[in-house]
Amino acid sequence: QVQLVESGGGSVQPGGSLRLSCAASGSITSPNTMGWYRQAPGNQRELLAVINSGGSTNYADSVKGRFTISRDSAKLTMYLQMNSLKAEDTAVYYCNAVMGARTYWGQGTQVTVSS
Repeated sequence: QVQLVESGGGSVQPGGSLRLSCAASGSITSPNTMGWYRQAPGNQRELLAVINSGGSTNYADSVKGRFTISRDSAKLTMYLQMNSLKAEDTAVYYCNAVMGARTYWGQGTQVTVSS
């Protein structure tokens, strides 16, 4: 089993920044791919960014150039640096990990962008 715990969510004004963290623990295997998703009320869960064990990244068009995904393998932690936040970025943000045939999710952290 793998546990994922997100932190760093909160409220911020438009144009502001936040950094989310996802701490992984348990039976972590490599290679693996980790990612960030979000879900706003009434919407489907949306993939934002992924990073694999080798450090390769991919981003959704909606966040490209504003969000940066990274990981610290030594700390078993993944990050999402979010800049130039907009009201439409308001959602619950989830950490995801795919290891072999198994997929794991964190509990989510709320991000609210409002003036």
